[in-house]
Amino acid sequence: MVDVGKWPIFALCSEEERKSVRQAYIFGSSGNEVLYVTENDEVFVLGTNCSGCLGTGDIQSIIEPRRLETLCGKQLTCVSFGNGPHIVVITTEGEVYSWGHNAYCQLGNGTTNPGLLPCLVTTNLVNKQATAVACGSHHSMVLTSDGEVYSWGYNNSGQVGSGSTANQPVPRRVTSCLNKKYVISIACGQLSSTAVTDKGEVYVWGYSGNGQLGLGNSCNLQTPCKVMALQGVRVLRVVCGNAHTLVLTDEGVLYVWGANSYGQLGTGNKSNQSYPVPVIINKERVMEIAACHSAHISAAKTQSGQVYMWGQCRGQSVVLPHLTHVTCTDDVFACFASPAVMWRLLSIGVSTFVPF
Repeated sequence: MVDVGKWPIFALCSEEERKSVRQAYIFGSSGNEVLYVTENDEVFVLGTNCSGCLGTGDIQSIIEPRRLETLCGKQLTCVSFGNGPHIVVITTEGEVYSWGHNAYCQLGNGTTNPGLLPCLVTTNLVNKQATAVACGSHHSMVLTSDGEVYSWGYNNSGQVGSGSTANQPVPRRVTSCLNKKYVISIACGQLSSTAVTDKGEVYVWGYSGNGQLGLGNSCNLQTPCKVMALQGVRVLRVVCGNAHTLVLTDEGVLYVWGANSYGQLGTGNKSNQSYPVPVIINKERVMEIAACHSAHISAAKTQSGQVYMWGQCRGQSVVLPHLTHVTCTDDVFACFASPAVMWRLLSIGVSTFVPF
């Protein structure tokens, strides 16, 4: 079982409050904000509240947990955050709520007004059931149950995938090469976006100054493009760091590309990679991969249950996968990442390890 006490922000909570946590998500530029759900489906927030990112209706810091009434009783399935920060959450009913920083339309409500309270995102999502969300620095993307991708927000490098660089104030479907594709996994870097289809194909768009699109160049793209270097490989999942990308295949092989100034690709050096390259971890099948756009760290769990990390580790650069003492990828971000955030909505006491 994961101990939320490993994340410093939870030191503000009593032992009784920590024991009641069923789900948790720590975010922010310093890991100083948290949203958590109790066993009674009550939602609480705590922390510095930058840009009103706690959704309490104001921008006052909170040193004691406060209920987020709008979301109480709503079961959350996925959460992601941007740099502002802004927050986007998905409920089990497929609803999308957003709040926080909104200078670039990243809340998807058609305005640039700050969102101090959780607000339902409805434009072009009515009758759609959202299943996953990913946020970049100031853009947002959701995946629906019918395999469609919708995006909105900051678009200076084409990361919204609309065919232009104009900011997008409301959700619109990402089409072009994805028009007749069924997407199963999405991820965002700071200024880039990635999608994986049910055929195992990987599509990328947005900023590529560090090679994070995996197309062999540094040219930005305003619409999705297939990563041809992965032809013949069936990809199941993608995660993105700040400016690097990891994908996992159906054979348990890890491929990486993009920025590598901290060794976050795990290739043994600090050279950026503009094409996908495989990373072998102790000659084992990889079962889970983890990264977060706010950090330069990567993690993986192998078939034997061992957890490895590499990249920026508390000020050091770890250029090869390093065997850790932890038992899950979530703990890598609690123990080694700066800031100590969470790469996904963490379920406490529930196995998050899903084999193929």
